[in-house]
Amino acid sequence: MENRLAELWSIMRFVNPGLLGTIGRFNERFAGPIERSRDREAQHVLKRLIGPFVMRRTKGQVLQDLPARTELILSVTPEAAEAAHYEALRRQALTDVSALNDNLSGAQAGQARFNILAQLTKLRRAACDPRLTSPEFAIAGAKVQAFAELAAELTANGHKTLVFSQFVDFLQILRAPLDAAGISYQYLDGATPAAERSKRVAAFQAGDGDLFLISLKAGGFGLNLTAADYVVITDPWWNPAAEDQAMGRAHRIGQLRPVTVYRLVSKGSIEERIIDLHHDKRALADSILAEGDASALPSTEDLVALIRGE
Repeated sequence: MENRLAELWSIMRFVNPGLLGTIGRFNERFAGPIERSRDREAQHVLKRLIGPFVMRRTKGQVLQDLPARTELILSVTPEAAEAAHYEALRRQALTDVSALNDNLSGAQAGQARFNILAQLTKLRRAACDPRLTSPEFAIAGAKVQAFAELAAELTANGHKTLVFSQFVDFLQILRAPLDAAGISYQYLDGATPAAERSKRVAAFQAGDGDLFLISLKAGGFGLNLTAADYVVITDPWWNPAAEDQAMGRAHRIGQLRPVTVYRLVSKGSIEERIIDLHHDKRALADSILAEGDASALPSTEDLVALIRGE
């Protein structure tokens, strides 16, 4: 369960059909009250219902000898031109979604939410590098420059690093400073053939490449890359569980060194708000699978507030 309680309903429908009723009844009785209103009574009843079918073991319990993992946020301050470009996009996005406010309920609600998420994705891409949303922007963004400096420093100190992004075209941009600096790396995205994928993983594990650039969908799971002791998350994702899976490519059985994770976050952007949301999403799972308070998922109104910068 990563994002919402409907995922729990799907699992229990397979494990014990009928236990949680229909999806409509489940949403009415549990998902709505818990996610929107933090209803502790509904949370308690749901926990008692599924308790006999849940055995939860965290990585810390199973792998008690695993080296420490340290997570750090590296805040990146954009230059004036880049900041102005982002702000212009944010204002335009706010203007566009404001026209949807009358459609946030009823038959148009789903389409309105989809359009808002599209605007948020555009802002996320702009926070990575302005050229992702405006190809005519001829200047490399501050995050690319910060990444290049970090990559050079880690390589100079003998570290191996995994670099993750959700956006394949951003990974392509990040390759340029590595090529210019002569830093060796492996690369993997969804278009990489399976056989080539295995070769590149084996090559990196054998020491061929100081960095491994990986797209989220291609490398979020199923890879053993313990040759790396550093992980760089270049753009925070909505789902913190996906980030945990990415970190787990290095922080897993076979890793003998402490692992350090850097999140590159553009100051003054939506990325800062996404980091704040991570706590709520992690708490949602903990509230049902372990002791803890339920946390609300972002509503459509909350998503609009992200664009406003609230």
